[in-house]
Amino acid sequence: MTAIAPSPARVRAPALLPRLALVLAALLATLFTAAGPAAAHAALTASDPKDGAVVATAPAQVTLSFSEQVAMGDDSIRVMDPQGRRVDTGELRDMCSGTTVRYGTALHSGLPDGTYTVAWQAVSADSHPVSGAFTFSVGTPSATSVALPTEKAGGGPVGIAYGIARYAAYAGFTVLVGGAAFILLCWRRGAAQRPLQKLIVRAWVTLTAATLVMLVLRTPYTGSGKFADALDLNGLRAVLETKTGASLVSRLLLLGAAALFIAVLFGAYARRTAEAADKGKRKDKSKEADKEGDDLLFGLGIGGAVVASGIAATWALSEHASTGIQPGIAMPADILHLLAVAAWLGGLTALLVALHKVPGIEREAVQRFSRVAFVSVVVLAVTGVYQSWRQLGSWSALTGTSYGQLLLLKVGLVAVLVGIAYVSRSWTARLTEAPAGKAAKITRQRDVSRETKPAAVTVPEDPKRAAQLARQRAARENAREKQVRDADPARAGLRRSVLAEAGVAIALLAVTTVLTSTEPGRTAEQASGRDSAAATAVPNRAIKITLPFDTGGQNGKGSVRVEVDPGRVGANSLHVWVEDPDGQPLDVPEIKVAFTLPAKDIGPLPLVPERAAPGHWSASGVQLPLAGEWRIDVSVRTSDIDQTTVQKNVKIG
Repeated sequence: MTAIAPSPARVRAPALLPRLALVLAALLATLFTAAGPAAAHAALTASDPKDGAVVATAPAQVTLSFSEQVAMGDDSIRVMDPQGRRVDTGELRDMCSGTTVRYGTALHSGLPDGTYTVAWQAVSADSHPVSGAFTFSVGTPSATSVALPTEKAGGGPVGIAYGIARYAAYAGFTVLVGGAAFILLCWRRGAAQRPLQKLIVRAWVTLTAATLVMLVLRTPYTGSGKFADALDLNGLRAVLETKTGASLVSRLLLLGAAALFIAVLFGAYARRTAEAADKGKRKDKSKEADKEGDDLLFGLGIGGAVVASGIAATWALSEHASTGIQPGIAMPADILHLLAVAAWLGGLTALLVALHKVPGIEREAVQRFSRVAFVSVVVLAVTGVYQSWRQLGSWSALTGTSYGQLLLLKVGLVAVLVGIAYVSRSWTARLTEAPAGKAAKITRQRDVSRETKPAAVTVPEDPKRAAQLARQRAARENAREKQVRDADPARAGLRRSVLAEAGVAIALLAVTTVLTSTEPGRTAEQASGRDSAAATAVPNRAIKITLPFDTGGQNGKGSVRVEVDPGRVGANSLHVWVEDPDGQPLDVPEIKVAFTLPAKDIGPLPLVPERAAPGHWSASGVQLPLAGEWRIDVSVRTSDIDQTTVQKNVKIG
């Protein structure tokens, strides 16, 4: 192979690392700043009264329905009158039943006419805060002094700080697990190399510090958004009782075990590896030494795998994988996904450091990492496809939601990364075939010069002169090490391709972190009403729908059947039947129906059908002026204070 003189850019490659780190840090900052507050994973699907509704009499309570489980407290729902005074009782009502997630709060009696504001805040089941506000009016709408909050929960400076900690935690986990796996699986001699030791220890410190920051900021992040509340011990105690708090504490305990693993890896195992290498050079290596080294390696491998899986599980048990459909399959798949990401990207980081900082890394080590990376990519592909199906649910969500668009960006980055990895594999092949004579010769010359160099005579000298001599010796040493690194052109090419891989990998890690804080496509489509559950009008056939309801009170469960005949533009007849859980007619005090066409900003068109028989109400001449997807809201009141509203989208042709 023809020797290629190092270019100026290649000569200064080690100096480029700090600059690359600054550029990548700027990229991360741009990504999470542009992302803004974490998008809500639980969506508000309905409310009673609805946003903007005008009701004739003051309701006895306000209820909110969500797309998935949420955590709420007594102060999570606040209702304020036009002057900004609270008119709710401050007592949260849990009205959840089966798959229905509904909470409410009672209102004081005798509320006057005017416009009222409802502000709410909760924490979704995957640990992300969600909030919102809307208004409704009693009698005639009026001016109100209450301003709707513009900042979502989880935003502001606290949200930015919490987001930075989340990025740092993912990065620390990736480098910690991937770097350790690189040493154990690919390059055992790396355990005694100072650059790799610093890399892994710093990753452990980063992950530990980020976890502590997230635990301390959890109260203001999901609550007031004020840094001062991070010192609230009662808030911290409440956080520890949540699923997210338990996961963060478990992560800290596992990081304690990880510290012990690191101590053994860089202590006893590094010494054992160095001794084995020294004995191998002298050709006096015994079988007992081999067995002891293999036993220690096996123990570190098992222990490290258990600790790494446990740390990965702290994410799987508290975020996306723990909610939605098939959590029993999704959580193990998420753990495998995180471990594969760490083995690939963290190992890539360790390889990059070794290529730049450690002269003489064995070619076999690079080959082993290539095989580890291939297996990791296969695991990533399988688990990633499953996770994508689970979070999207439909092809339309892939392009029509923020989650789907970010997922497409992630897939594109993975494709670029795999392409660069293919180039790295080709350099690895050349590296294997390339003769190592020149690098070995330089290494031998350096070792001989060290061994034959006479001992320095200690004489009094000027401190400035001593410092200057020390800098000169360090410069000569760095020059020798660089000469070794650049002796093999294939090695230099591999360093460049791995450096490019690392840049794309960090961008991929940033997009992945944003993806974990974005509302899944399946939930987004359900919240926007674009799901496929909408009934379709059939010519000359009435529209018939059945909706379950639960007002939360005694005998408050049942189902309501609605029939719109003929289900087309113009005049229609309406029939409503209310039945109890056994299918028997349920004669409730009041039934109200409203029709809304959101696409044309028409409605709600209120309608109060007449009671035709026990459990049966009807109305004639119901005018639907335009074709489109109409939303039918049916309000069922089963007592003086128990009422709920259920809804369904239907297509009127």
